[in-house]
Amino acid sequence: QVQLVESGGGSVQAGGSLRLSCVASGQTYCVAWFRQAPGKEREGVAAIHTGTGDAYYADSRKGRFAISHDNANNTVYLQMNSLKSEDTAMYYCANKAWGCAAYPFSGYSYWGQGTQVTVAS
Repeated sequence: QVQLVESGGGSVQAGGSLRLSCVASGQTYCVAWFRQAPGKEREGVAAIHTGTGDAYYADSRKGRFAISHDNANNTVYLQMNSLKSEDTAMYYCANKAWGCAAYPFSGYSYWGQGTQVTVAS
């Protein structure tokens, strides 16, 4: 079983940056960041295969967001730049053991508790 703990959220002005961290206890394979804004469905942001480093992005997040991983610390990061008010949401990381390339944003078994990101316009 994998436990995930997110951190790094907070309040920032539009145009600013934040880096979220997801620390995992246990073996990871495909780790993704998701977000959910009030009244909206959860959506995928970015995913990474922690063995190869291959990264996958939801189309609308390409260019502003970057996912990376540090195997030594078993941590996955989400660097978010040029933040907009519409990026305001609870951000979650999740892990699964299959299909990172084919299904980067579905089928996740383990989830963290989330970290809140608020972008003021």
